Order: sequence, then structure tokens, then C-alpha cells
Amino acid sequence: MRIYIPTTVAGLRRLLADEAIQPLSGTAFALTPALREAYLAGDEEELEYVAMLEAARASLRLLAAEWADDPEALARRAVVAADVDDVTLRPDLDASVVRVAGPIPMAKLASVHLDLEDAAEDVRRAAEVVDAADLGDEGAELALGDAEDHDLAWYGVQELPFVLELDVPDGG
Repeated sequence: MRIYIPTTVAGLRRLLADEAIQPLSGTAFALTPALREAYLAGDEEELEYVAMLEAARASLRLLAAEWADDPEALARRAVVAADVDDVTLRPDLDASVVRVAGPIPMAKLASVHLDLEDAAEDVRRAAEVVDAADLGDEGAELALGDAEDHDLAWYGVQELPFVLELDVPDGG
């Protein structure tokens, strides 16, 4: 099953160092039967994109938590796609939520998705209000929409060291 793991730039750096990614609490997102049922239309690719967007939204929460320790951390959503066999569906949490056990090695990764620099301001605003948006705050929902208007760039896993070195060097 293709899963989408929310992370941050710091998480991508850990991925390179550890040669594996450990989803926070084992949480990832995927095209699950519950997600498929939630949509009347959409092919497999479109519904997988929905799961990836859910992971990107979860990345906003990770960024907000990261800023508590490092206010200068880069404001970029990051999602890692992986192909794994052992997942537990969690429709009680959300239609696209799955749980995975243990770290996922680089060999199982399919791609990396990352905001470009021009999204940073909108991503920072969205991360600051993502919880309020979930509670129905209209202004927060608009800020979230501004961030989600930015498409995540696609990178092959083998490109990640170069992307981090050239596009998002340490310190910004």
C-alpha cells in the first residue's frame, strides 16, 4: 500500500542520517477503503492525492510543534511516500489514517514532496492556525487554504540530499 508520511525539513534530514523514517506515533495517510467511500467520484490517482494532502496538513501540525523548540525552523510542509505491506487502518481517527509499526527503510520510499520557498509565508500562517481551522474558524480556514493552494514539489528519493543541500540549506 502506498502511504504518505507527514514530516518536516528537519525530519527529512533525520531520514537521510538514519536511512529510515519513523512516522510520529506510527501515523501515516493512505487511500483506504474508508477514504474511497467518502468520495463519490475520483480515480485512484486523485484519491491518493487526497491522502497526500491530508499528510501535508498533518505536516503543518509537526511544524507548529517544531517551532516551539526552534522558531527559525523552515516553514515548509514535507511528505514522504512509501510502499509498505503492513498497515493498520484507523477509520476511527479519519478516513485516510493508517498506522505503521517501526521505521520505514529508504528502500521502501517512493518519493518526497516538499513546499518550495515561495510557500513559506503561507505555510507559517497556516501552521499557526491549523487547529483553529479544524474547529471551524473561518479566518483560519482561509489561511489554511492559502497554504494548500501551493502544490508540493515532487522529488525522487535519490534527489533528497541535493534538494536539502541546494534548496533548503541549514539555517534557511
